Amino acid sequence: MKDNRDKNPCNLKVATFYGFFSLGKTTLNSLQLKLATIAEEYDVRGSILLAIEGVNGTICGAKEGVSVVLKQINRFIDLNEIEIKYSWTQKQAFRRFKVKIKNEIVTMGVEGVNPLEFSGAYIEPKDWNNYLEDPSTLVIDTRNEYEIGVGTFSGSVNPHTDIFRDFPSWADNNLKILLEENNATKIAMFCTGGIRCEKATAYLTKQGFPEVHHLHGGILRYLEEIPEEESKWDGECFVFDQRVSLSHDLSPGIHKLCYACGMPLSPKDCDRSEYVTGIQCHHCVNSFTDEDRARFAERQKHIREISKRQPGNTQWPNSSWT
Repeated sequence: MKDNRDKNPCNLKVATFYGFFSLGKTTLNSLQLKLATIAEEYDVRGSILLAIEGVNGTICGAKEGVSVVLKQINRFIDLNEIEIKYSWTQKQAFRRFKVKIKNEIVTMGVEGVNPLEFSGAYIEPKDWNNYLEDPSTLVIDTRNEYEIGVGTFSGSVNPHTDIFRDFPSWADNNLKILLEENNATKIAMFCTGGIRCEKATAYLTKQGFPEVHHLHGGILRYLEEIPEEESKWDGECFVFDQRVSLSHDLSPGIHKLCYACGMPLSPKDCDRSEYVTGIQCHHCVNSFTDEDRARFAERQKHIREISKRQPGNTQWPNSSWT
């Protein structure tokens, strides 16, 4: 993908990438070790998942460091075959670096779903609006409920899932009915960067659904390539790092995380009476004990003290979100 923001060397570079390949266990172990060493040397942070089916990650650091990490991956996997999106941030998007070997690079939990064998057809961003406006196409947002609450394509179907592992059962129970109710003959799916749709289209294709398509490069590529005045995107795009959400130019958006439950919050959410910085929001006001909230208050006090010593260091999400 063309990286048209490389002329801004003062910012930290974020690379989001994935690719489905057949990788051996020896390769996985070697790549894990090398990536951990390079990330520490160049102060690159983020998260990379490795599995026998491929690689999935988002990393953040100086342009040189990000480039070195990607070059190391290129020693094992052809980068020309990996979907990569770039964006920029003034602040580090992650607290640390993690590289883990998993059973899947995106967890669906269904055996035999291999995008290298079964796959839907790509829809390029320039053609996506046509599918959104086509009454014979059922457009499905394969992301989770809290992500969709931050932004989505108007008119798309919300499966109301909490985790991606829920998607197969949702599809089994609802998809044929939705196609009939909407007189739809085609399916078009989208997600943040494209990886969940790769798995989702593979699953539906294997289940025998015809005319299954997905947005190539996901929302991130659409926001990069489609001018805002032509865009059908409504809201911001949730991302799994300390930026929380991205606006149409892929710069950090207006949302932040609730430190207690990790849910994304808009400025209006933070104005609600239930919101207490670092302690609770309207999503989790009834989810924690007084002992929990006391612990959160101590943590928030510690954050304020750090912020006084390090001005601007106010983003400290729940560790499960980094």
